Amino acid sequence: MTTKHYCQYVHQFDVHKQKNELSTQRVTLLTIFMMVIEVAAGLFYGSMALLADGLHMGTHALAIGITIFAYRYARFHQNDPKYSFGTGKVGVLGGFTSALILAVVALMIGFESMHRLFFPQEIQFNEAIFVAVIGLIVNLISAVWLHEGHDHDEPDHDDDHNHHATHHHDHNLRAAYFHVLADALTSVLAIIALLLGKFFGWIWVDALMGIVGMLVILKWSYGLLRDTSDILLDSGIKTDILSDVISTIEAEKHHRVQDLHVWRINANQSAIIISIIAENPHNPSYYKQLLAHRSEFAHVTVEINMA
Repeated sequence: MTTKHYCQYVHQFDVHKQKNELSTQRVTLLTIFMMVIEVAAGLFYGSMALLADGLHMGTHALAIGITIFAYRYARFHQNDPKYSFGTGKVGVLGGFTSALILAVVALMIGFESMHRLFFPQEIQFNEAIFVAVIGLIVNLISAVWLHEGHDHDEPDHDDDHNHHATHHHDHNLRAAYFHVLADALTSVLAIIALLLGKFFGWIWVDALMGIVGMLVILKWSYGLLRDTSDILLDSGIKTDILSDVISTIEAEKHHRVQDLHVWRINANQSAIIISIIAENPHNPSYYKQLLAHRSEFAHVTVEINMA
């Protein structure tokens, strides 16, 4: 005898992500505004660090625009039946794309900084420092706006079930947050480089800071690419989750797990298909209740075979 049970899943867009979308829109407008100022100032005053910061903000405005698109697309198609498990991975895909852009920008900054390291240019320090400080202030404001979304995505520590969940579930917001942090980092490095150049004549530090920024940003990009690609490729399920599912089922007398598949359908929810062999099987809902302690399982499919 083979019995299959499919639990119903409502594809409802998270209200917190709507708040995240609004915060991201504000950050995008602010980023574009500051990008124009910094690029113009970097070219006019001859600062590579300032120009890099401005170009960095420009590509981040594009990447954050991808973040907004992902939010809107997921919300618009949240009840579209062609998405069998909802649109949770749209935001993950947006985060992956933004991480790629982040890496490309970092390499561009590094390449140009290497060029300036061997062929330094004259810098108007006072004006460049002033613009870089404004850029840092703008980045800090943007980071505060996006960090509010991170707070919403933290699990409720009063819920015993939620100890299985992970922090920062919204990879789309996380990508935007990393872009803003990268902007803030390049602003800080630009200010340091300009101050050292102004007071000690170390013009070469301007280019060196661009290289340092490249390395740090590449590290952030790699981390985001790793996390999002695991979800997109249905990998990265921890072995302790699989072991817990198997031990929970096989704790029942004369029960054995024949087949098991677990994959993530968004950043913090998973689907599971489990095939059980039992001499005296229970109703599928019984096994679903056994796995209820795994709060991340949004879809549970149980197949029962007589031993």
